[in-house]
Amino acid sequence: MIYFDHNATTPVDERVVDAMLPYLHDLYGNPSSLYRLGRMARSAIDSAREQVAALIDAPASQILFTSGGTEANALALASAQGKRLWISAIEHPAVVENALRQSGRYAGINSLPVEPSGLVAEQALRQFDLGAGDFISLMLANNETGAIQDVAGWVDRLKGRGVIMHTDAVQALGKIPVSFKQLGVQLMSLSSHKIYGPKGCGALVHDAGFSVQPMQWGGDQEQGLRAGTENVPAIVGFGKAAELARLEIEQRTHHIQRLRIRLEQQLKTITDLVIFAEQAQRLPNTVQFGIPGVNGQMLLMQLDRRNIAVSSGSACAAGSEQISPVLAAMGVDAALAKSAIRISLGQGNNQNEIDQFVDVLKTLLAGN
Repeated sequence: MIYFDHNATTPVDERVVDAMLPYLHDLYGNPSSLYRLGRMARSAIDSAREQVAALIDAPASQILFTSGGTEANALALASAQGKRLWISAIEHPAVVENALRQSGRYAGINSLPVEPSGLVAEQALRQFDLGAGDFISLMLANNETGAIQDVAGWVDRLKGRGVIMHTDAVQALGKIPVSFKQLGVQLMSLSSHKIYGPKGCGALVHDAGFSVQPMQWGGDQEQGLRAGTENVPAIVGFGKAAELARLEIEQRTHHIQRLRIRLEQQLKTITDLVIFAEQAQRLPNTVQFGIPGVNGQMLLMQLDRRNIAVSSGSACAAGSEQISPVLAAMGVDAALAKSAIRISLGQGNNQNEIDQFVDVLKTLLAGN
C-alpha cells in the first residue's frame, strides 16, 4: 500500500516498539507501587517525560501525560473556566467540540476569522478587545492544509494584556521545530501517534505558573491533575518517539520536503487543480488540493481500490457530508471544497510512490 495519510496517524517506529515491549511483559509493575517493579515503571515514566520535554524545549515537570491530543485539548479548555473563550475558525474538532460541550464553563465562545491563506486574520487583533479574562486556543499547524500559524507573534502582540494562550501542536510536533519556551504560550497539546509513537498517549504542557483544572479524580497520578494508573508502555513509546524525532527532525524534514516539492510540481500539471493555503508557510509534509467538478469522497475510494491511502481532511470528521469547516472558513467555494484531497507524507514514503500516485490520479481523472 502507498500510505499518504500520516496526519491521521503514523506507523509505530520499530525502535519505539522495542522500547515498549519490556513494559508490556516483564516490567508490568504499577508505577504507584513502592516495590522494585513499581519503581522501575516510575523511572520509565520519568525518563519518557524528560524525552518529551527535550523535544519541545520545556521543563519535564511541566509535562502532563494524557490519553492523547483530544484529552489534552479538553484539559486545556477546562482550564478556561469563567473566561471568554476564543478559538480560531480552523481548529481541530478536538478543540471545537470540547469547547461547545463545555460551553457552560465560559463567559462566551467566540471565533477568530481566518484569511483565504488559512492564517488567522491580522484584523482580528484590532477588531476584538482582547485582554484579561480572555482565553485563546490557536493551533500551531492545521491538520488539513498544513498552514502554520504565527502563534509566537500573537503571543508577543498580546503581551501584557493578561490573555491566556493555548496551542494545539499535535500536527506540528516532529515535523517542524516546536519550542514551548519560544512560543510563549501557557498551554500546549501533544500526541504520540503523529510522531511514529503509539496511539492512546499524549500530553498537555503547562506553564509553571498556570493552574490546570483536573477533569477526573481518584489517585494522585500526574501531579494530582490526571487521576488513573498511567499507561506505562504507551508513555515509554511516546518518550522514545520524541527522542527519535528530536535527533532526526532535520533529516526527516529534508526528505519529506523534497517529496512535497516533487508532488506539487506534478500536481500543477493537472488543469484547474488548486492547492489550498499554497501561499502560507506550511508543514513540509502536507498538501491539500481540490479539482473543480470532482467528488473528493468518490476519488478517495477510487484511490483506495488501487491501494493508495489518502484523506479528504480531518480523520476525526471523516464520513461527514458537509464540506470541511476549515475550507469553508477560508472562503473556498463549496463545490471546490467537496473535491478536497489531502496528502500527508511520512518518512517511509519515496519518489516512486509520488510518481505512481500522480499517474493513477491522472488516469482516474481522465476516466471522469
